[in-house]
Amino acid sequence: MNHPDLVECCVIGVRHPKWDERPLLLAIKNKDANVEEDDVIKFLEDKVAKWWLPDAVVFVDELPHTATGKLLKIAVRDKYQNYLMEAVV
Repeated sequence: MNHPDLVECCVIGVRHPKWDERPLLLAIKNKDANVEEDDVIKFLEDKVAKWWLPDAVVFVDELPHTATGKLLKIAVRDKYQNYLMEAVV
């Protein structure tokens, strides 16, 4: 969340063909931001362990929230659970 070009992010575990599960980062860009997947991963390299780095960054327009503002991770997981499996095919 400290990346200057991102408004909101979440990381979920998704299915992976080799490792069973790997992290996927979903992010909302700041308006008019010109940030790419590689920029986000490079930003994280010195902040988290190498094996915690996400396998992919998906830029979305919005993330689902409850009425109290909490992220609905179940909805995000349901939508993206096979993202890395589909990327391999």
